[in-house]
Amino acid sequence: MSKGRILVVEDDFDISNMLKIYFSGQGYEVQVAARGGEALSTTRKQLPNLIVLDIMLPDMNGYDVCRELRTTTRTSHIPIIFLTQRDERSDRIQGLELGADDYITKPFDIEELKLRVQNAITAANRQTQIDSKSNLPTGRLIEDHLRALMHENRQWTYFDIKINQFDAFTDVYGFVAGDEVIRFVAVQIGEIIDEFGTPDDYAGHPGRDNFIIITHVDDPEPLRQNLAERFNDKVKQHYSFIDRERGYILVPDSLYGEKQVDLMTLSVGAVSTRTHQFSDIREITELAAEDRRRGLSGQDSGSANVLTSW
Repeated sequence: MSKGRILVVEDDFDISNMLKIYFSGQGYEVQVAARGGEALSTTRKQLPNLIVLDIMLPDMNGYDVCRELRTTTRTSHIPIIFLTQRDERSDRIQGLELGADDYITKPFDIEELKLRVQNAITAANRQTQIDSKSNLPTGRLIEDHLRALMHENRQWTYFDIKINQFDAFTDVYGFVAGDEVIRFVAVQIGEIIDEFGTPDDYAGHPGRDNFIIITHVDDPEPLRQNLAERFNDKVKQHYSFIDRERGYILVPDSLYGEKQVDLMTLSVGAVSTRTHQFSDIREITELAAEDRRRGLSGQDSGSANVLTSW
């Protein structure tokens, strides 16, 4: 099992390749970006657990990359370790003021960097309550974000998202395959927000097969529709060829031996400040969940369903 996903942002190929080989051997998933713009794009598509960020980059400096990540809601929680040849006190202070979690200078001790990476990821997961599979915020962090939004004079829409038939899928394919689906959904959510949302949009993972999105777009319908449609199409890659072709899986059943269960789909419920005034965050989550269940009850249990409540 992976210890986490690291994004190395370094234009020196020898250094980036060495770090990729070393940390891959330590059990991490490692991505490499040689430019700041590429790093921002990669991060939006798939949130890393930590970023090792060189300050001197060809297109923009590491400080600007850090500033962009810290001021974007979805990426503000990601730990950042600056990697640079500079050893000036003013440079270290500037990086820390921008929200960097640590700072190490070249040439560096790879064992020391490994420990700094381990500590930063552990501290981030403990302090911000980030789900280790999706790398998205969980319970308390989601609640804090909702409370803050309720005190702002802005319009937003809250989506309650559930993977239908997820338990049946894990019964047949196992928990490792289930974890892959969770990571797949997190990536899909990031891509949809990047394409149809705003930099202030927020995604969370309250637990297991349940996700949330809070979007500030004027028209949330394209985001909702594309999220469900893309999931229903691309999730098929997680099934065997036989199951994809017949459109269902056979799940063990104590009464009948086995039963047919449809392939996974998404159900999406929504509430918006355009049509509701909320008194507390529990009202928000309950109304969205009710909307999701109401839409699902009107369709076949295995079919995709999408809802509108704005």
